[in-house]
Amino acid sequence: MREITLPESPLFRGIPSAETENLLSCLGAERRQYAKGQSILRAGDVVTSLGLVLSGSVLIENDDFWGNATVLDHVGPGQIFAETYACTPGEPLMVFVTAAEAAEILFLNMARVLQTCPHACASHGQLIRNLLALSAQKNLHLSRKIFHTAPRTIRGRLLSYLSDEAMRSGSRSFTIPFNRQQLADYLHVDRSALSHELGNMQREGLLRVRKNQFELNSGCQDFGL
Repeated sequence: MREITLPESPLFRGIPSAETENLLSCLGAERRQYAKGQSILRAGDVVTSLGLVLSGSVLIENDDFWGNATVLDHVGPGQIFAETYACTPGEPLMVFVTAAEAAEILFLNMARVLQTCPHACASHGQLIRNLLALSAQKNLHLSRKIFHTAPRTIRGRLLSYLSDEAMRSGSRSFTIPFNRQQLADYLHVDRSALSHELGNMQREGLLRVRKNQFELNSGCQDFGL
């Protein structure tokens, strides 16, 4: 289980370690630990704090009336969640947040984050700038998912997603954060059909796959690599 310190988190980037404890006290910080599969937030909850993953990871999911889950995001160490809802007073969550593995979460009161203290310390201002940058990055991440689910075919969605993952990792060999079911949910396709298409692509020499590890064929022009 990967674990980070606060200075390693993008949210606390540029903030001196010596000032961290005072800042946490100012922000009403609270650390909580969760077991794998344990619910962290549920749809319908009204939240006032953002969550920062210190160790482990969490899944952001949407469940329909019949209990079918769709994975919207995978949040790992150093990443944040629920900040949009925490910034919108009274807005109930539309998603479920669940620990994908044993996880430790730091919760920061959003009202205190956005309202600087009377001292108006530089570290607090830096935190707000970092939060804005992270929110912009998450918007880009959402745009990526729209691109990946736009193609009509399962192969088209796989090509879009795997191409992006390869380019972002800078290598033809990479590991994705999803298991097979989670990947199917993320791309909004049937798991069996997804596995069948991956098998076809592997037989055609487009890629090699083992669980969540992928290696794209060096001769595959579809990926532009």
